[in-house]
Amino acid sequence: MTSQEIISLYENVAVITDQMLAAARDSDWERLAALESRCSSQVDIIKKAEPREPMTGSAREQKARIIRKILEDDRQIRNLTEPWMAQLSAMINSTGAERKLSKAYGSGQSG
Repeated sequence: MTSQEIISLYENVAVITDQMLAAARDSDWERLAALESRCSSQVDIIKKAEPREPMTGSAREQKARIIRKILEDDRQIRNLTEPWMAQLSAMINSTGAERKLSKAYGSGQSG
C-alpha cells in the first residue's frame, strides 16, 4: 500500500473514534459498541497493511497528527465510559449479592 492509502486508513479510524466519542457523550452504548467493532476491524486492516519501512516527511507528520487525535478521542471516551462501567459493575455486584442473600435466607417471610 502507498503512504496515502495508509493515511486514509488512519483517517477512517479517526472518523470512527470521533463518532465513538459522540456516542459516548450521548450515552448511546449500543452505538458505541457497534462503532468499537468497526474501529477494531479498521485497526486490523492497518496492522496487515502497514509497510515495514517507516513513513517519512509530511506523510509521517500527517500520520502522527491523526494518531494523536485518535488517542485524544480514546482518552475522552474512557473518561466518559469508566464512570458508567463502574456504576454498571456496582449494579451487577449488588444484584449478585441480593441473589446470594435471597438464596441463602429464602425470599419468603416466615411467621
